[in-house]
Amino acid sequence: MNHPEDTMSVKAFKLVSAVEREMLMGDKNYINIECIECCGKNLYIGTNDCFIYHFLLDEKVSTAGKITFAATKQLHKYLGLKKPVSELKAASALTRLLVLCDNTITLVNMINLEPVPTGARIKGAVTFTLNENPVSGDPFCVEVCIISVKRRTIQMFLVFEDRVQIVKEVFTPEQPCAVAVDGYYLCLALTTQYIILNYNTGVSQDLFPYCSDEKRPIVKRIGRQEFLLAGPGGLGMFATVDGISQRAPVHWSENVLGAALCFPYVVALDDEFITVHSMLDQQQKQTLPFKEGHILQDFEGKVIVATNKGVYILVPLPLEKQIQDLLASHRVEEALVLAKGARRNIPKEKFQVMYKRILQQAGFIQFAQLQFLEAKELFRSGQLDVRELISLYPFLLPTSSSFIRSHPPLHEYADLNQLTQGDQEKMAKCKRFLMSYLNEVRSTEVANGYKEDIDTALLKLYAEANHESLLDLLVSENFCLLTDSAAWLEKHKKYFALGLLYHYNGQDAAALQLWVKIVDGDIEDSTRSDLYEYIVDFLTFCSDQELVWKYSEWILQKNEEVGVQIFTKRPLEEQEKNNINPDDIVSCLNKYPKARVKYLEHLVLERKIQKEKYHTHLAVLYLEAILQLKSVTTDNCTETTELVLKLRSLLQKSDLYRIRFILDKIQGTDLHMESAILYGKLEEHEKALHILVHELKDFHAAEDYCVWNSENRDVQYRQRLFHLLLSVYLTAGTSDCALVMAAVDLLNNHPAEFDAGLVLQVVPDSWSVQLLSPFLAGAVRQSIHTRRMTQVALGLAQAENLIYKHEKVKQKGAPILLSDKKVCQVCQNPFCEPVFVRFPNGSMAHTHCAANRHLNSNVTHHSPSSSNQT
Repeated sequence: MNHPEDTMSVKAFKLVSAVEREMLMGDKNYINIECIECCGKNLYIGTNDCFIYHFLLDEKVSTAGKITFAATKQLHKYLGLKKPVSELKAASALTRLLVLCDNTITLVNMINLEPVPTGARIKGAVTFTLNENPVSGDPFCVEVCIISVKRRTIQMFLVFEDRVQIVKEVFTPEQPCAVAVDGYYLCLALTTQYIILNYNTGVSQDLFPYCSDEKRPIVKRIGRQEFLLAGPGGLGMFATVDGISQRAPVHWSENVLGAALCFPYVVALDDEFITVHSMLDQQQKQTLPFKEGHILQDFEGKVIVATNKGVYILVPLPLEKQIQDLLASHRVEEALVLAKGARRNIPKEKFQVMYKRILQQAGFIQFAQLQFLEAKELFRSGQLDVRELISLYPFLLPTSSSFIRSHPPLHEYADLNQLTQGDQEKMAKCKRFLMSYLNEVRSTEVANGYKEDIDTALLKLYAEANHESLLDLLVSENFCLLTDSAAWLEKHKKYFALGLLYHYNGQDAAALQLWVKIVDGDIEDSTRSDLYEYIVDFLTFCSDQELVWKYSEWILQKNEEVGVQIFTKRPLEEQEKNNINPDDIVSCLNKYPKARVKYLEHLVLERKIQKEKYHTHLAVLYLEAILQLKSVTTDNCTETTELVLKLRSLLQKSDLYRIRFILDKIQGTDLHMESAILYGKLEEHEKALHILVHELKDFHAAEDYCVWNSENRDVQYRQRLFHLLLSVYLTAGTSDCALVMAAVDLLNNHPAEFDAGLVLQVVPDSWSVQLLSPFLAGAVRQSIHTRRMTQVALGLAQAENLIYKHEKVKQKGAPILLSDKKVCQVCQNPFCEPVFVRFPNGSMAHTHCAANRHLNSNVTHHSPSSSNQT
């Protein structure tokens, strides 16, 4: 095994002298230290010449933090046996020191080292140990386990202040060499193996083989129900009372002499070195040269090592110092393992503060190595004030931020330039990481208290990187500080985004001013190619009327048909309140004919505003546009056709425009269909039909005219229109074949719309029955249908009448007796004459009372039925 310190080393302990040779033996070279015991400040040393020495250890800390020990000799005691003192164990609760010498355990006073007056002792002990997890429950005794001089025998004793009591004698399969106790469990090193033995139940569990002839066995209790053993191959093995190992072994030298525990470290002693291993990751952490050592023990966290001539203390460096040393060496995993392991030694509140800081430091180390995933997890776990990270990036924190970096600092870097040493690729990676991290934490508790700093930094990163998320940030809830953010966006020529920032902060005028400059080409920003449409949409939903009016001219000059949307697509609730007067809008649009038409269409056709001036204005505009187009070209272009259809639809469906006014404007034009519609609106149907039949010769349109003009009218009105059309066809005589055929088709196609008797009176006698057979058949069918429907209705009425008669007969069925003893149900007075009203429930009342009751219907919930009056 290689002892020299390697890359895994850490300075965990410092070796400090406690008792110098001169203090113990002076110039007597024959005196050797055989055993030691430490209880609080009391240090006891047993020697080979049968003496016990008592020292007081005083720990001193210099201003530089250096620890030294001053030992003051209290007294020494000769036991008088001329044998070495083999072992010492203190029982502080009893103020007793248990001394093993010449196979006998003697109880002496811890203060004056005098044996107890009763002479209580345990004989026949080869070695002994105390049960640190006692089962007796008596605080005024200690449990002692001895390896007896009897072969293959273990004995359990209770030791009181002045007496001893044997509790149990246990026999082992082989001769025991070493023992440790935890509760009822004995961990034994036998001649050839280690075992766990429950002395209460007698159940044993083999652990692993071991040859005690070749090596000195080590059995040490290191915690509740867990032991440390010197295994084969120089392994320090951990074993529980269940016979299993919950930790990986540590690698010792082959000739290890002793072991001690100082959490989280296991310390081992061999011929030349003291080695320190971590229980957390089983790695060797420190090696200290130490020759001629033969004793290594721990006492309540204090590790003491001794040669034959002197005593030394292994002083542990504070765990925080060890962790900081590891972090300074960028050994993050080791530092975190050690920090977690330190939890049991540090108060909870202090540990939490310390551990969070360590996580944060570790995060910055990983960050500097571009290990971003690991850094992010450490920052999160350590609840890092994210401004610590932002402050590494120059100019990202707002100028108004009050943030001051942690002291002592969490890292060694002034800023990102120093960390990356100017490497642009590394710097870009760091910025991408910060973007991602800030975006994740901005909506979590981590951001509480400094959302402005986070969002402002994020905006700056997005703008600098030309990142698509910049706009998403600005159109959603954010806490970007206006002054800092505006200057940064302007610096990076993000004018559209700057407008969004102004809008979010209620400065719509500033936003629009910027965006208009972009569209006009005064400043450059290619963020949105459809910025004009965006401005239109923005103004459409803008509640500031002054801004709408201010930019309406600019909008309409750019594009009338798109720009008019700032008036036509405003929110419905705003339009219903007429926040912007439609008359003002119409006046504004007089310079923009296409926009004016679209707005009037919006008022009339979409909002269906019932005002004559809008309907008339729209009709006039349609008409003027049509006449203008017709004056330019004689061909009916698509635009003309569309306008004609729009005008025709408006004239047909609206009843609000000024008919005579429009008619006067149409006179003298070729808009015959429109003239016919207007005459129809004036109920001058004969003129209208004359135009359709004789001027347009559009017989189908004439029939349609009769249909749409009679919508929502009674049958007689409809018949009158169709008869009028027939008469128009026939007034010209029978010489015009087209009109004759039109009349025949009209009759044959619409037989139900005519009174057959009147038709037969006006049609020429020369028309054959065959010519009108479809009409006649339809008329007869309609007549029969009408007659039958009338008969059905009559039958239903008669049936209903019969039902009422039957009900009346039923009501008259039972006789009603009236006497002077009966009283009116309403006024409770007797009847004076044989005239009364009977209610459905059989009660009776005076006629005048019943009438009053009927009028006052809230007194009774049903009207009286005068089914019988006499």
